[in-house]
Amino acid sequence: MDTALRDRLHQALWPVTPVTPATADERLSVWAVLDGARDPRIHAALFESRLEVRCLFAGRLTRELEMAAPQLVELLPGHRLTLRLLDEGWGQSWGIFVRVADPANLRPHLRTLLRVQDEAGKKMLFRYYDPRVLRAYLPTCTPDELRQVFGPMDSLLVEAEGGSGLIEFRRRNGLLQRKLLVQAETQPG
Repeated sequence: MDTALRDRLHQALWPVTPVTPATADERLSVWAVLDGARDPRIHAALFESRLEVRCLFAGRLTRELEMAAPQLVELLPGHRLTLRLLDEGWGQSWGIFVRVADPANLRPHLRTLLRVQDEAGKKMLFRYYDPRVLRAYLPTCTPDELRQVFGPMDSLLVEAEGGSGLIEFRRRNGLLQRKLLVQAETQPG
């Protein structure tokens, strides 16, 4: 990834906004939900980051399942994990980003989204943490479904198709808002 794109993505994840008395308590933290099944480098990057990582699957897991499971981690601006995710994982559908004011219930909420039922009542794993899945799913949601998906989250951020940009999804007045925050510059060809 070129440095200019990485810098623009970093700025979009942590926009610099002036702090006023009205916004002082509204600082949003940025979290990643990473799909360990996409690439073995994800698990290695999480381990090497020395950040607190929380698996979204519960219970005792085999080593193989733990490495393939979705993992939740708070990202810090400029941290080596953040830079590694952008440099190595951008465009590879490694996961999604979440902005939240109060992360106390983030993991329990994200866990509620893991299981869905099909029309026949069969339970399935919902891989919403794959940006390709989330990009396609969110626009199909009813206002009630959006409320259930977003829960405590302020916004969901996903890479655009092929890593061509960063898309932010928000729920406002019960409706989905989609905004392209960053668009990769195309090379003349």
